Amino acid sequence: MTVNQSDAKVSEIDLAYCRAAIYSAMVLGFQPPTDETLCRLLARDSKSSLTQAASMLYPTREPNLICKIEALPDAEEADRSSLATRYRLFFGHTARGQIPPYETEYGNEALFQQPQELGDLMGFYRAFGLVLKSGKHERPDHISCECEFLMFLALKEAYALEQDNREMLAETRKAEKLFLRDHLGRFLPTFVTQLTREDPSGFYSILGELCLCFVAAECVRLQVTLGLANLGLRPADDSRVPMACASGTECGAMPGACMPKGDTEL
Repeated sequence: MTVNQSDAKVSEIDLAYCRAAIYSAMVLGFQPPTDETLCRLLARDSKSSLTQAASMLYPTREPNLICKIEALPDAEEADRSSLATRYRLFFGHTARGQIPPYETEYGNEALFQQPQELGDLMGFYRAFGLVLKSGKHERPDHISCECEFLMFLALKEAYALEQDNREMLAETRKAEKLFLRDHLGRFLPTFVTQLTREDPSGFYSILGELCLCFVAAECVRLQVTLGLANLGLRPADDSRVPMACASGTECGAMPGACMPKGDTEL
């Protein structure tokens, strides 16, 4: 019995690391493309690792993440200049690009929703000892930052399992569930719907479909209802909503932007 319990525990640890690996790929993919990020995401070894992670998570191949991973170009085939142009076209230099990558731009039912949502996001980050790295100028509701936080939670879940810390494990899994329900899972279907409409068969459409497929499976696992695919956008002329987090300071939250409280940045 002891051996079986240990084997099950190791399996859960491995699965948590697999989820972290897939979230990490989404973090890289939704950053402005650089030679470094594209190499880290699209190198053959990286894609092979993602395929292995998907196989471990879903041995029956449903949902078929492997097919979507294989649809991504290899690093040698990716044209960084072209992808950078597409990135600027879709996501723009401001919050209201063609396809906003910011959660709080979605949902036009409440004009004053944005400050509360940003405050809730910052509350999640701070609850796990994370602050935003100084010098970064991206909002905490960027899709890349939200994926990074879920990557962090998956790694923390693996650590809690390794340490057999049941309280930490319960709190981490609760945060995963609530964050998916209230944040990434809420707006992602609409975001991806816009991507597939504007960039059919393109890199960002494939990446978005991969992200949605994975997040939808996570919502099923955690018994969370996935958001709608037809959310409206917050009115563009809503000048009453500040473009800052609840703390009143400018926020930055791209990959590597989160760090534990203290002097050491990750």
